[in-house]
Amino acid sequence: MAKQKNALGRGLGALLNDADSDFVRSGKGSGVAFPLIDIDEIEANPYQPRTIFEEESLNELAASIKRQGLIQPITVRKLADNKYQLISGERRLRASKMAGLTEIPAYVREADDNAMMEMALVENIQRENLNSIEIALTFQKLMEEFSLTQEELSEKVGKKRTTVANYLRLLKLPIEVQAGIRDEKISMGHARALISLKSKDLLLSIYDKIIDNSLNVRQVEELVRKSARTGQAEKTPAKISNAVLDKIGRKISNSLEMKVQVKKGRGKGGSISIQFKDEKQLKIIEERLS
Repeated sequence: MAKQKNALGRGLGALLNDADSDFVRSGKGSGVAFPLIDIDEIEANPYQPRTIFEEESLNELAASIKRQGLIQPITVRKLADNKYQLISGERRLRASKMAGLTEIPAYVREADDNAMMEMALVENIQRENLNSIEIALTFQKLMEEFSLTQEELSEKVGKKRTTVANYLRLLKLPIEVQAGIRDEKISMGHARALISLKSKDLLLSIYDKIIDNSLNVRQVEELVRKSARTGQAEKTPAKISNAVLDKIGRKISNSLEMKVQVKKGRGKGGSISIQFKDEKQLKIIEERLS
């Protein structure tokens, strides 16, 4: 596992700088064209952090490629049997397919799985502006794949450890809220205010208020503070006393003319037990309940 960590040692910045310098040497700077690769021979990048590609944006890029061609090559690594695997440039690859291209210019470089994940992350975070949930999921995947701590990951991606921690905390939010962040219904600032709430019901209630009333981050923070001060008393209902349970039990018993027992459970609920002597009494229960 230590070997995997060392594989990331050069850092994302170094990899990005290498890619840029190679582009100059192999492209405009030397007058040497990039090789054209059959689009059908290119496999997807399994480490691609981006999961959503806006259709309108892709259509615009495809139209531009039809008119002017693909200006910036994609980056791939060569596999066996003349196959290639995409490292970065999935948006360009998708748009090129939409534009009807059968071949695409590509920069071919050697890269192991570790480098592939790093370079895909670089391109998206620094050039494509991943949404906060996609960044959080990518950070989580990097930590799991390479057994990194938050501190080590923060060094690799060039961000503060607290920033990395804040992204990862988003994944603890209910799935409804994560979807809201992904779809840009709420910002990361809204989400960070909600994270401190321990009650899922209260959290989702405030989330709905953000959407319905277009609340800004400060308004949400104030709402969360008020909920923290008063919410606990409001959320915790008074316990049902034994006297009340006995009273309800007697009332149901008199109505059915059968023995009824009402018991408290471990939580907020409980159970009602009705004893019947024969099928006739069972039918009476059925009729009363329906």
